[in-house]
Amino acid sequence: MALSTAEKNRLPDSAFAFPKERKEPLVDADHVRNAIARFDQVDGVTDEERDEAWRRIRRAAKKFGVHVSERDWRELFEDGKRR
Repeated sequence: MALSTAEKNRLPDSAFAFPKERKEPLVDADHVRNAIARFDQVDGVTDEERDEAWRRIRRAAKKFGVHVSERDWRELFEDGKRR
């Protein structure tokens, strides 16, 4: 289910994979899957911020029963490009 702008605005920063940017909300299984699919589309973040975001995504995936086979976000990429 898509979140409206108003719904996103009401979410705490902690509900996002990238809280500083308020990108990729992690509020249900569909949003967790979407955050993984769009992980490479978040610009202007450091590898350390991606590491933190990946930990948040994996935690949310466990909470919502989403299987994630990759242990590290770098496994999503091959030669710098999304697999």
